[in-house]
Amino acid sequence: MSFSERLRELDGHAQAELVRTGELSQGDLLRAAIERVERLDGALGSVAITSFDRALAQADEPDGLRPEERGPLHGVPFLLKDLGPTVAGLEATMGSRFLKGFVPAQGSELTDRFEAAGLRVLGKARTAEFGVLPTTENTAQGATVNPWDHTRSAGGSSGGSAAAVAAGLVPVAHANDAGGSIRIPASNCGVFGLKPTRARTPLGPAVGDLMNGLAAEHVVSRSVRDSAAVLDAISGPAPGDPYWAPPVAAGTFTRAVAVGPGRRLRIAFSTRAGSGGHLDPACEAAVREAAALCAELGHEVVEAEPAVAFTDLVEPFLVLWAAGVSSAISSYALLSGRTPEPGQFEELTWELYEQGRSLSAAGYLLAVSTLQRAARGLAGFYEDEGRGPGSRRGHDVLLGPVTSEPAPPLGTFSVGTPRQQLTRAVEFCHETPLANLTGQPAMSVPLHWTEAGLPVGVHATGRFGDEATLFALAAQLEQARPWAHRLPGPGHPRMETRSC
Repeated sequence: MSFSERLRELDGHAQAELVRTGELSQGDLLRAAIERVERLDGALGSVAITSFDRALAQADEPDGLRPEERGPLHGVPFLLKDLGPTVAGLEATMGSRFLKGFVPAQGSELTDRFEAAGLRVLGKARTAEFGVLPTTENTAQGATVNPWDHTRSAGGSSGGSAAAVAAGLVPVAHANDAGGSIRIPASNCGVFGLKPTRARTPLGPAVGDLMNGLAAEHVVSRSVRDSAAVLDAISGPAPGDPYWAPPVAAGTFTRAVAVGPGRRLRIAFSTRAGSGGHLDPACEAAVREAAALCAELGHEVVEAEPAVAFTDLVEPFLVLWAAGVSSAISSYALLSGRTPEPGQFEELTWELYEQGRSLSAAGYLLAVSTLQRAARGLAGFYEDEGRGPGSRRGHDVLLGPVTSEPAPPLGTFSVGTPRQQLTRAVEFCHETPLANLTGQPAMSVPLHWTEAGLPVGVHATGRFGDEATLFALAAQLEQARPWAHRLPGPGHPRMETRSC
């Protein structure tokens, strides 16, 4: 096995440790990752834009830090999703023909925080066009395939990031999530993905709020500890942010991973069908196995579900979705000096753009208030009620499916009219967007694999502001059922170079 191949199996902490001990240099790590991208990504289609020279130049620059002052991921190769945060001077397309060749002059606060943590941006990962669909098959760059089965979707909209991490090109990659776009590709590709609490991470300086708080920024990763370390590095408000998440009770997310829950958690699980009325047996099995594992770990596990369901909130969610897509396109039109035209976009994206432009202010605010009311109703499922006789203990975590089925075949979401495509996408997303509507933290944990070798994540939602409990539970599950050693190999599609 080559040096570069051995690194595929290591998470970011382990790779950074090789640099700290002097076994490798930052340049060695980056050049090995670049070799993997050049050799393997032709089969995956996960990388949209490269910035290899910039990353290598950063690695060669003296940072003035002593080894003990560097973070746990210092020098680790990293991909930025080609949607949202920007790098000054690096092309940003949002997965769309409309922005091909657009080079922003300004970077983002989030990018600065990633790089301050020592992560080295090798380039940008592919995304669904403007993050619209739960698959990454944009017409501007082509499809990102699932590393475990090249005929299937890697998920979306952070499919490029998840596929690159699953295939071992990089150990951690940026992802964002307004309706499941961290958790769905994490589930499809067999990696760990946590969506933080609303406003845990900054969106500025260009944006203070996206889709009334639906969107959250973080990463997908091979290990729980990498995810926790990144969130420690990037969380907290930036000057001028309109609101921010509550402080972390555990001190740091890294500490939560290290010490575990420290108590017996009350964990609910549910396998109810989503808006499509269907749940694949593999997805149900994943939830039930995870619930059994949590019971084995000593937690109290009950079968229960909140009264609030995403099924009842699809229409107001789609109002915010259309408004967000329309606003994003309009914003980039101003930044780029370009005029949106139908032929520059996929059909569904353009329909959402026009729908968003036609919304009334009253209709938008009615949707917002409906979703806020639902969030208040859902909060009670996680909170204690009363004391003494007749009191009820709230649930710490809710387990459920990430999606209604394992990774679907490529092309699944391009069939039919735009409205039919959107309906199919909503059915696939199951209850996952509910955590975006309420602002709660939620994660996909790669615990289950089908007989055909496809990963199936388990969804876990925590109470608002309590990512620490999710990280602590995820670390327990990871120790009990490790997954980071899994890589596409014998019995799976070969990682040979081909065009996508």
